[in-house]
Amino acid sequence: MPRDFNPVGWFEIPVTDMDRAMDFYGRVLGMDLELHQMGETKMAWFPMKVGEPGSPGSLIHAEDYQPSLEGVVIYLTCPDIEGALQRAAENGGEVLLPRTSIGEHGFVGFMRDSEGNRIGLHSTE
Repeated sequence: MPRDFNPVGWFEIPVTDMDRAMDFYGRVLGMDLELHQMGETKMAWFPMKVGEPGSPGSLIHAEDYQPSLEGVVIYLTCPDIEGALQRAAENGGEVLLPRTSIGEHGFVGFMRDSEGNRIGLHSTE
């Protein structure tokens, strides 16, 4: 398999209350998510540009999905980690790790979202 691409093709963040989660992520990241109904499953897609770097993904409300602080961690690209963490705390989330240097790779921070997921934020600056 060639190694000249990002191997992450899609991500899904489990939610228990889609309206609350869409509001939370919209306020924290300053973006609109697009709601889709797929049978019994509700998905709210993050903005995406086909052919651009990064991985598309969504919030998901479905029977077999449960929010968690354990397990896989998703890092969202976020140029203003401190601001996003502050907005997370103001909108029903919690700061788990403030903006922290990871050396030449930039900075990370962790939050608990409105649904109980641990989410990483990453910035190169």
